Amino acid sequence: MAQEPETTRSTESGLGVRPVYGPEALEGWDPAARLGEPGAYPFTRGIHPTMYTGRPWTMRQYAGFGTAAESNARYRQLIAHGGHGLSVAFDLPTQMGHDSDAPEARGEVGKVGVAVDSVEDMRVLFDGIPLDRVSTSMTINAPAALLLLMYQIVAEEQGVPADRLTGTVQNDVLKEYIARGTYIFPPAPTLRLTSDIFRYCHTAIPRWNTISISGYHMAEAGASPAQEIAFTLTNGIEYVRTAVAAGMDVDDFAPRLSFFFVARTTLLEEIAKFRAARRIWAGVMRDRFGARNPRSLMLRFHTQTAGVQLTAQQPELNLVRVTVQALAAVLGGTQSLHTNSYDEAIALPTDKAARLALRTQQVLAHETDVTATVDPFAGSYAVESLTDDLEQAVLDLMTRIDDLGGAVSAIERGFQKAEIERNAYRIARETDDGDRVVVGVNRFRLDEEEPYEPLRVDPAIEARQCERLAALRADRDRRAVDGALARLREAASGTSENVLPPMKEALRARATVGEVCGALREVWGSHVPDESF
Repeated sequence: MAQEPETTRSTESGLGVRPVYGPEALEGWDPAARLGEPGAYPFTRGIHPTMYTGRPWTMRQYAGFGTAAESNARYRQLIAHGGHGLSVAFDLPTQMGHDSDAPEARGEVGKVGVAVDSVEDMRVLFDGIPLDRVSTSMTINAPAALLLLMYQIVAEEQGVPADRLTGTVQNDVLKEYIARGTYIFPPAPTLRLTSDIFRYCHTAIPRWNTISISGYHMAEAGASPAQEIAFTLTNGIEYVRTAVAAGMDVDDFAPRLSFFFVARTTLLEEIAKFRAARRIWAGVMRDRFGARNPRSLMLRFHTQTAGVQLTAQQPELNLVRVTVQALAAVLGGTQSLHTNSYDEAIALPTDKAARLALRTQQVLAHETDVTATVDPFAGSYAVESLTDDLEQAVLDLMTRIDDLGGAVSAIERGFQKAEIERNAYRIARETDDGDRVVVGVNRFRLDEEEPYEPLRVDPAIEARQCERLAALRADRDRRAVDGALARLREAASGTSENVLPPMKEALRARATVGEVCGALREVWGSHVPDESF
């Protein structure tokens, strides 16, 4: 009898990969318990019975740069080219709760996303875009409530009732403490603000996804697939705990929870990762929180291809990388997908590159057979074995976080951040040593790169945005703004009142992002990280 081949390679999570998989890999494996049926617990095979055989995933393209008017023009182009939904990128000052004319904003206005200082910018951003027919995702966290309320105000001005709005606000600040850094307030008031958004949307904007619990940014910082899932799901557990502790029934908000993951070029492990994540979350919601609504058990997620794997060298190779990554997301059962543009390692995407990224999804959806059958990898010896291995690795990490007292306690001790940094160092060392091949970077290089003309943001945008702010402040009713901000501070000082209604009042009076966040800083303070772990 032939001896079983030894493991010769490892996954991105450090798990062994066999050269050959056969029936012995799934010996004693129970398909009914581990797989189930598509659209049924434990949702390993997908959250819908028909998946893409009924209709393809939502094709979102993440965009936003410069002024609201420039971003609006890009959104209109994406819709005209067949995009199903918009995904808004905000600049760093907006993400950090600063106005464009604040000293902290200098040099950053409009650079990595669109500058939104007030409801007037939001009006321009969505001018001519019917908000009752477009699903909008907003990548915003600490000031998520502000941007969501501005969106609602603009929709009301369009005559669109809030119960017809669909989309997602990221609203996941815990991962900011771990991997990204665009936090404002300490964890306790931040979690209160998150649960206030849950409560507000449950009655006011019922079709809105109130949070997109994100592993993507942790992956971009260097997290392995197992770390990405474990840290994301433990953050999700913390949000559910907070909402339940605030008096909400789990089945009132859990169906509107959503997740956000990366798709790397390691196709098989990524497919297994998505399947394992669905299975774990279904068990957590059923067994830990007693959720009864089947929709509360579904892990619904958006995927973005891995920006960290794009290279400035031979950028056209990124078209291949993005295609493989997108295929991994689709075969893993994503609900929506953003494909990165091939030139994003150099600068903001050009119009042509953004269009090609969308066309990549359209080719997968309409020219391949991946939408012809549900979960084509079900029963694969390799994928099912990798799914089990990943599930166990994720559960082990989740247990370690539980032992530290949960996600917030672990964040305050720097646990997740330290684990990600160790993994990022390992990846960098393997790349530098040539053990990890990056085509065009440490293998198969060109002696001379071809010239490329990137899209650049006009530095005069900052001055123009500051002029808009000065005009807004001169034109509005200052007493109305001050009164609304005072009511917001009063609500934030207590513990029982939802802060979103007075926040909406302030924004409608044309208070700025910086003024609203400043009022909350006065009450809640700012977060200072502990680097002692």
